[in-house]
Amino acid sequence: MLTATLFPGMLVTMFLSLNIFLSFAGAATAVSIWTILLLSLLWVCVSTPLVFLGSFFGFRAEKLSVPVKTNQIARVIPDTLWYLKPPYTFLLGGILPFGSVCIELFFIMSALWLHQIYYIVGFLWVVALILFTTCALVSIVTCYLQLCGEDHQWWWRSFLNCAGGGFYFFVYSLWFLSTKMNLVGILPTMVYLTYMSMLSIAFALFCGSVGFLSCLIFTRLIYGALKVD
Repeated sequence: MLTATLFPGMLVTMFLSLNIFLSFAGAATAVSIWTILLLSLLWVCVSTPLVFLGSFFGFRAEKLSVPVKTNQIARVIPDTLWYLKPPYTFLLGGILPFGSVCIELFFIMSALWLHQIYYIVGFLWVVALILFTTCALVSIVTCYLQLCGEDHQWWWRSFLNCAGGGFYFFVYSLWFLSTKMNLVGILPTMVYLTYMSMLSIAFALFCGSVGFLSCLIFTRLIYGALKVD
């Protein structure tokens, strides 16, 4: 239920709130009720059934096996260095994923908001691969340092360490707004901030997902290669 409703519902809520404000303000960019209805039908009739179909096959698939035996009682986590604790790991881990694509983001945002032509679509695949690789490496390194510090709670940490790139994405969009755009009035600014918030959330979700899956594969490989009695 969360997979089917949380992220799409968040985007729909933000879009509907913005559209209601634009309608009351009489803006020409307000979306008609029929377009909103069609988007809702896509969500309810296409996206949600596919999520439940994937869940059906996922629960019927073979369960992931744990490579080593674990204790029923969790060990006490000792004190670690400050840069290995949240939220510092979230802020430090998100710098590299964002930094690997910040130049490309400038060209994409210029095409979206400054009416420029984006003509290096092929290079975008290379940048996406660099982003994927950077997220995987950052998450694996931070997870290894965390495990060396005897901190076994790596699941959500591995997601949030790379998802911090979405925060830098939003901060970068604020810089782009203040230096590159000349928006007049609160209405265009609200439109810009709403759409960039959506993109920042999607960027954080992508980076965090890559980070978690990379750490899951990494921990299974290193513990599977050890003989733990």
